[in-house]
Amino acid sequence: MANITDKEMKAKPGAAHKWLRETAIWGHGTLVARITPTGGRLFYFEYVNESGKRYALPIGTYGSADDDGTMTLSDARQRAMELASIHKSGIKNVREHLEAIEADRIAAREAEQARLAADKAEAEAEQRRQEARKSVTQLFEHWAKVDLAKHKDGGAAVRRMFERNVLPIIGNLAVADVKKGHITEVTDALLSRGVNRTAKQVFSLVRQMFRFAVDRDLIDADPSASIRKAKIGGKDVERDRVLSEAEIRQLFKQMPDARLLITTEAAAWLALSTCCRIGELMAARWEHVDLEQGTWLIPAEHSKNGKPHTVTLSTFAAAQFKRVEAITGKSTWCYPNTDNTGPVCPKTVTKQLGDRQRQPSKGTMSRRSAHAQALLLPGGKWTPHDLRRTGATMMTALGVLPEVAERCLNHTEENRIKRTYQRHSYAAEMAEAWQRLGTRLEILTNPEAANVVSIKRA
Repeated sequence: MANITDKEMKAKPGAAHKWLRETAIWGHGTLVARITPTGGRLFYFEYVNESGKRYALPIGTYGSADDDGTMTLSDARQRAMELASIHKSGIKNVREHLEAIEADRIAAREAEQARLAADKAEAEAEQRRQEARKSVTQLFEHWAKVDLAKHKDGGAAVRRMFERNVLPIIGNLAVADVKKGHITEVTDALLSRGVNRTAKQVFSLVRQMFRFAVDRDLIDADPSASIRKAKIGGKDVERDRVLSEAEIRQLFKQMPDARLLITTEAAAWLALSTCCRIGELMAARWEHVDLEQGTWLIPAEHSKNGKPHTVTLSTFAAAQFKRVEAITGKSTWCYPNTDNTGPVCPKTVTKQLGDRQRQPSKGTMSRRSAHAQALLLPGGKWTPHDLRRTGATMMTALGVLPEVAERCLNHTEENRIKRTYQRHSYAAEMAEAWQRLGTRLEILTNPEAANVVSIKRA
């Protein structure tokens, strides 16, 4: 049996299949080439299996050495010799033998892939373990970058709270090593100082941070999860301080002796007459205050509920803004900071008012106002937020509907159905409510009106 040549393999196809053969190893297999009528040139290894049946095993397609996926005549001859050697070794079922080898190869590959996947999973787990070895300070920075940056102040207030109360105690601990005892150590330090509300705020923030860590697989469980918030500083007591009209008259008389900044005095009366939040007032810009039209726009970015709020300024409220304008009118902000680079901190007014309401037994704090009792009132300590509450309470006493007073406070309607379907703006009713309140405050703060009859609260 003569050897197959390239010339034969390249011959034009005929009308029928053309078969070419050459012996690989005598008695153990033959290299077969088939040229199809359509031009296909295929190689087979032909052998006799253990049952005595002849079988042709496809081994490739003829082509040049430069063609991918094909084999030269020399390649086919070499492959046939390899298969014939297998047959000669005693393995008669060559096809089944090759399939078994391929199955073993696939199994080995899958086992290797499984091993690599397991190694990768272990590496990732180790990475998470190492990340969990990050310090609490590092976790805080991660949390601040992702979550706190979304706050209106960029997370500045929370950062101050952590840098003062949390990080000095547990900042150097690895996140994975933090136990609930470490967290209560933080809150206990605050409780020992008598700042229960701060303790609650810090605990809530610490819990948020550790839940952030759990969500990112930095730790398996939140170490604060088993601590009941109610146990930190006791139950929250809702403030209900409302100044009486007698106290408002008294406050007006005491203000001059308190030696407050004129802008701070005005801020107190604006909080009372507009029912605004002190933070909204401190962030106010002159571009949003129209004293001719008698309006003050609180833009959405300065509003707690994220919605713009237009306040109608009564004559009383407008007069307070004019007092401020005479001092800060050339600034962008109604209450600029000392560098005139932004608004003043909202706590500024609260602190000034609080410093002047210390009980005599507590004395005067160093580097604070010497007029420590100047703004004390019979009903107890009051804050700018209490003035806001007082203004809304006075509105209802003056016959304003509670729903309108709520709108003046810029509260979001809690009832979802009402919020969705009741779209009346109440603009006219709100304007009337502010005017009524302003008129009443003018009467109460008029030194000549000594015999003012107080209105009973609704």
